[in-house]
Amino acid sequence: MTTAIIVIGILIIIGLSAYATKLLLQVKRQTEKKLQAQAERDAKADEKRQQILTDIRYIATAMLEDRCELSEGVVRIGKLFDILSMTEQVTPLFPQLFTHYDVIKTHPIMEARQALPKQQRMKLDFARMRSEADLGEAILEEAKQIAEFKAAKNH
Repeated sequence: MTTAIIVIGILIIIGLSAYATKLLLQVKRQTEKKLQAQAERDAKADEKRQQILTDIRYIATAMLEDRCELSEGVVRIGKLFDILSMTEQVTPLFPQLFTHYDVIKTHPIMEARQALPKQQRMKLDFARMRSEADLGEAILEEAKQIAEFKAAKNH
């Protein structure tokens, strides 16, 4: 009788051990899949980030080569840095660009601009042109730096 109980006990322990091993292997596979999926998401995010930084450098180069108007380039660069959540990080590096960006970032464009009364459009144009006149050369100097900009990896 005691031998039968010991054998049954051993069989139960072996069965439970096998089940526990199976569960541990499932957890390990799930963890590996989760880590692989996270690595893929991180790689895609880094690729997207690098593409946006390439776009920022391209716009800065276009500004320097007069293929892009100063204010248009500033708005585009400012918005792209916003998308990357890097505005606070790069504002001290490019203060004149972001000073001008603060002046013009809320100006309406295209149809919204056309819908404004002429007086208001002229007022916005004057503010933009005054800011361009005051900051234009400094912004172009900063655009040279932006054209070569390399962001830190840990952001």
